[in-house]
Amino acid sequence: MKPRALPRSPARLLSRVLAPVAIALLAGCSILGDREPTHSLTRYDIVHEFQPDPAWPRADWQLAVTEPQVATALDTLRIVVRPTPNEFQTYQGARWARLPSSMVADSLMESLEDSGRIAGVARQGTGISADYRLVLDLRRFESEYPPGEAVPRAVIDLQAKLLHVKDQRIVASRSFTQSVPAGSPAVGDVVLAFQSGLNRNSREIVGWTLAEGSRYQQQAASP
Repeated sequence: MKPRALPRSPARLLSRVLAPVAIALLAGCSILGDREPTHSLTRYDIVHEFQPDPAWPRADWQLAVTEPQVATALDTLRIVVRPTPNEFQTYQGARWARLPSSMVADSLMESLEDSGRIAGVARQGTGISADYRLVLDLRRFESEYPPGEAVPRAVIDLQAKLLHVKDQRIVASRSFTQSVPAGSPAVGDVVLAFQSGLNRNSREIVGWTLAEGSRYQQQAASP
């Protein structure tokens, strides 16, 4: 399924903005646009796709999901790209419709709810009496060009910790990283790579959370 592109003017097709961006990037020119006219922007959203695994355990406990911690430079509506490891730029004429932290949190919440395997799940601060808390740290949400490659990858790096609320013990911790090659340097293809990476990450985190929480529950119940 394609990502939702939300242009201000439906008559403006992607090809008008994507080709110049790709050419400028490959030529080594700056693609950072600080004073772009609002009417020229195309806004992109990520489509949620999820398929639960029948082998996942059923959890009779409740989970609270925290908002991801993320550096200010990454939590922006601009779509970040690194032509080289030391360069930090953004795609001209393109924006996210939601902040990366919101996209990550929304994707995880929807995936946990759609799994049908957990007794209760809600965002931290909504008043749920949670047995566990999922603490998130978003370390990377950017496009990068690997050395010698002409096509970028969408990189999402999310650190997750599962905290048992009653004894404040971290029962499991893991880094979830996706590096998905885009079909081309065009922004639309880069967004599709982000979409694939985020959906994969969310699915992996859901399976891991269910497995680790259930494992700890069984250990705690053992004499």
